[in-house]
Amino acid sequence: MAAYEHILSERRGDVLVLTLNRPDRLNAAPPAMFEELRAALRDLDGARAVLIAGAGRAFCSGADVGGGALGSDNPGEATFAALTESYNPTMAAIADLSVPVVSAVRGPAAGIGCSLALAADFCVASETAYFLQAFVNIGLVPDGGASWMLPRLIGKARATEMMMLGERVPAAKALDWGMVHKVVADDALDAEAFALAKRLAAMPTVALGLMRRAITAAYETDYATAMQAEAANQRDARGSVDSMEGGRAFLEKRKPVFTGK
Repeated sequence: MAAYEHILSERRGDVLVLTLNRPDRLNAAPPAMFEELRAALRDLDGARAVLIAGAGRAFCSGADVGGGALGSDNPGEATFAALTESYNPTMAAIADLSVPVVSAVRGPAAGIGCSLALAADFCVASETAYFLQAFVNIGLVPDGGASWMLPRLIGKARATEMMMLGERVPAAKALDWGMVHKVVADDALDAEAFALAKRLAAMPTVALGLMRRAITAAYETDYATAMQAEAANQRDARGSVDSMEGGRAFLEKRKPVFTGK
């Protein structure tokens, strides 16, 4: 287990488990927490899936505004620097990962924590979870990619409701809106989220990585460009060891054993 100040990093089989570890602050995230997340993701060392969770009763209550920018002589510039140098590069790194990502959310996923939870390919929420874009309540605007992510995830009207009214979206509503993958009992969250991450890690992760990047890229491309990208991705996937194993297993009528290569 690598040593960090604000997160825990642990390999559990083929899954890299990253836990936001400031439970006394509901995992409020200073810039350094996101820098540590990025460092932990920089070298997957063979991990074939990532699970992001929060210690204690919260996923992440948002950026830590207890000091930092609020204590600066120029809080606007300090906030801009924190976003562009710490938070945003980590969100971009998650989007560019070559393996699938699962988030496990209990309690609040607010502000940058909401963006982090929803950046996963699969967000598993407990019954106590809620998602909150609270910026308007303190005279700020969404960040961490929320204004790009939410309209694409839940549509313009619901994204506007979240961002402009600044009200909690409880787990059941988040599921109804298509914001999360599933909602489970609070005491089942850790096991359910890890089981999903473990399942994904046993799949052909070369193909999964190509899929997740293609989905993001498709938001910004036309139909023809998307199909051309699919063809290139299919070429790469077809040349993988897992593709050959999948084909052999199909012909031999057995379950394939994928290795992520």
